[in-house]
Amino acid sequence: MAVLTEKNLIQIRRDLHAMPELALNEFRTAAYLEKVITGFNQQYLTIKHVPDLPTALLVRVAGSAPQRTLGYRTDIDALPVSEKTGLPFASKNPGVMHACGHDIHMTVALGVLSYFSEHQPTDNLIFFFQPAEESQNGGKLAYELGVFEGEWRPDEFYGLHDNPDLPAGAIGCRLGTLFAGTTEVNIDLEGKGGHAAYPQDANDMVVAAAHLISQVQTIISRSIDPIEGGVITLGKLEAGTIRNVIAGHAHIEGTIRGLTQVMIEKIDQRLQEVGDGIAKSFNADVTVTLNQGGYLPVENDPELTQPFIDYMENASDVNYIETKPAMTGEDFGYLLSKIPGTMFWLGVEDDSQLHSATLNPNEAAIMAGINAITGFMTDRMAR
Repeated sequence: MAVLTEKNLIQIRRDLHAMPELALNEFRTAAYLEKVITGFNQQYLTIKHVPDLPTALLVRVAGSAPQRTLGYRTDIDALPVSEKTGLPFASKNPGVMHACGHDIHMTVALGVLSYFSEHQPTDNLIFFFQPAEESQNGGKLAYELGVFEGEWRPDEFYGLHDNPDLPAGAIGCRLGTLFAGTTEVNIDLEGKGGHAAYPQDANDMVVAAAHLISQVQTIISRSIDPIEGGVITLGKLEAGTIRNVIAGHAHIEGTIRGLTQVMIEKIDQRLQEVGDGIAKSFNADVTVTLNQGGYLPVENDPELTQPFIDYMENASDVNYIETKPAMTGEDFGYLLSKIPGTMFWLGVEDDSQLHSATLNPNEAAIMAGINAITGFMTDRMAR
């Protein structure tokens, strides 16, 4: 097969869009990707499977005179969202949709791989088609399984995320943090239930939970540098069964977002301290459980990101836009904490936001993204 044409790529994107699968269950998606890849010129390619992560797929492209190995990662999973686009190629899996645009991500990656299968790169390339980005931290799972060892370890890693707020095909990036890190928060408060008419004989966890929630709001406003920023959202509270019974238990769920790992760890510490204080104040048992998994901040390496920005700013066929950090999470942050690299935006120009049931990325972004990435990688390998 020759290099994929724009018509081929749009059809691939639509095929992938119609078959979305949730984290660690992307079996049809992985099979489809491998079928496309095995149709490429195999002269420089080696395909690798991961038995303990069966929907993961890696492809190595042998360089002609390698000085380094460049990695490129794309995510392949979808979200539990019921699609409402009305598109003829809409999701055929009820309740599941590529509402974050991973179908675009995969298609761009295939286009870049297709190009280098016909134009042997100077340096080695590793393409990582990663399962479980939206949940289950697939990047962390792969790293801990030893996937990136020996000739399969990139010296530097790159990856994109589509952005409906940017013009179709535009490249957005910045030095420093592109995406926040995230931590799941679960808080359980245990007191003593009782009759509403006899509060002195009970220990009301609705009241304790209310005080905890109020105090948590001061962590960001009074413990965190406002220039650096952070977010705590407690989005779920469960307590009680009926109006005239004092609740002896309350359960709270939420999320923490921070632009650096140091910031997240500081927020984590303050949240634990607030929980300890509420426990003492209300004579209750308060358990704060924090789970970050692999969702660390996406902190772009300055020594690699500046050359990336320089190329994109000066390329005549690239519309480069400097972007602000976003409080959304991305598990590429874990891989960037282990291997230096850069994440960037690809504009897909749509009125609907990421994770929306009506997201419909502009397909003109696909070829523009491929051209920008192949151009950058070719330039990078010449330096």
